[in-house]
Amino acid sequence: MTEAKTIQRQALPEPTLRRLPWYLAYVKMLDGQQVAHVSSTQISKALSVDSSQIAKDLSFLNIKGKTRIGYEVHSLAQTLADFLGFTQHHRAVVIGVGSLGSALLSDVGLSQYGLSIVAGFDINQALVGRNVGDIPVHHIDDLATWQNQHHADIAILAVPVEHAQQVADLVVNSGISALWNFTPVRIKAPERIAIANTSIYAHLAIIYNRMSVNNNA
Repeated sequence: MTEAKTIQRQALPEPTLRRLPWYLAYVKMLDGQQVAHVSSTQISKALSVDSSQIAKDLSFLNIKGKTRIGYEVHSLAQTLADFLGFTQHHRAVVIGVGSLGSALLSDVGLSQYGLSIVAGFDINQALVGRNVGDIPVHHIDDLATWQNQHHADIAILAVPVEHAQQVADLVVNSGISALWNFTPVRIKAPERIAIANTSIYAHLAIIYNRMSVNNNA
């Protein structure tokens, strides 16, 4: 199997990128159970994704299973983790240390995926100068100076809607190269800035809609 570090990075379709972590989580579980091989049919049954779609997704990484054997589990897990960037080390800051921001600061599980949250920023003087767990909280006005010294890669936005774009502009100007946006606002940023939007409210709307449809069926 081709190692991820030898795979030339390309812009994969977003649906494929969303599915690859599903495959990784499943094969990591199998690897922990000492399972040697897995077929696309087995992955399909476990994740409810068509087996042909799985094969197509993995083909973007030059991964091909062997006839009647399938994929080597340990190698597949390593290749997926490498390609997704989970084996690299990325430093992040949380902007907005409210209930959501504090929860993210406390989530040590993110480190398993290569993300280390190293600082929080807020305007609330009751929070500034304190720690959430072991992570210090600074005033947002100090972001540019802090970034110049510590060089974070990613800013996680968990601020009120009305401040989202303003804070995003501040983050971009500080030199951070990626934004993980937890606000429902579609922020604008230069093309060089990587942006991922994770709207809790959008997913909640999907749940409500599907509940309503099921209840009316």
